[in-house]
Amino acid sequence: MTNGGARLTFMTASSGTSSSGRRKPRKSLGQHFLRDRSIVKRIVGAARLEGGQDTVIEIGPGRGALTGLLAEAAGRLVLVEYDDALAADLSEKFADQPHVSVVNADARTLSPSDVPEMAEGPYKVVGNLPYYAASPIVRNLLENEAPPTEAVVMVQREVAREMTAKPGEMGLLSVATQLYAEARIVCHAPPRAFSPQPKVHSSVVHLALRAEPSIGGGPTGKFFTLARAGFAAPRKMLPNSLAVGFRGKAAVYAPIIEKAGLDPSQRPATLSMDDWRGLYEAWLEAGEP
Repeated sequence: MTNGGARLTFMTASSGTSSSGRRKPRKSLGQHFLRDRSIVKRIVGAARLEGGQDTVIEIGPGRGALTGLLAEAAGRLVLVEYDDALAADLSEKFADQPHVSVVNADARTLSPSDVPEMAEGPYKVVGNLPYYAASPIVRNLLENEAPPTEAVVMVQREVAREMTAKPGEMGLLSVATQLYAEARIVCHAPPRAFSPQPKVHSSVVHLALRAEPSIGGGPTGKFFTLARAGFAAPRKMLPNSLAVGFRGKAAVYAPIIEKAGLDPSQRPATLSMDDWRGLYEAWLEAGEP
């Protein structure tokens, strides 16, 4: 369906409306609409849109709290909204702005076949992500065949802290995020910044995508096999955690850890991305035991 400049493909979901005509938040989709203008401005500012030239994909625009400012600053703006009723509202609202298009799609599986602008690139991503889908959405963006150059996303505060964690506090999500991007927290958002108010606090994270993964180019599947094993028993020292993850013996992994220049008494959370790269290379050289 075409509405002015907007491209819109419908899905089967539906939404009710309030007595004021505004779409009611859908609990099943984890909808919490951002309403704090100061945080809206922080998010748009963090995206560093320059001179009306950038292509921007906004994920989960909802009622359009961010969309107006993004439409003013972007050269092209694609709104990716999962809720079909909200997508229709946005298509109508921005019908007179040909540089704004609407795609009714699931951002967890978003690809260039859904949004051709991804393949045309470069592009940036901005979004207030639903809590239940935030991690798979971010993973899809980072591992996508056509990833963005940078992303500014709102997620649950605990998720943001793990995404941006430093050695000593890192977990598997920290490693998975920082493998592909440099991550930092832009600001925090209390529950009152949303309608309806969630039960948790949120944070805005800025991701600057790397030209290639921090372990070097090539497939990352084997690296994640190692990383998942490394965090299999995170409170144990690294040889024991790897032994649990690979169902092997700690004595097999201690020499590999030492070859990587690491102390076998270290725990997984203490490793930096450079440490993980060294461990990965030593593990490959040892035949991936």
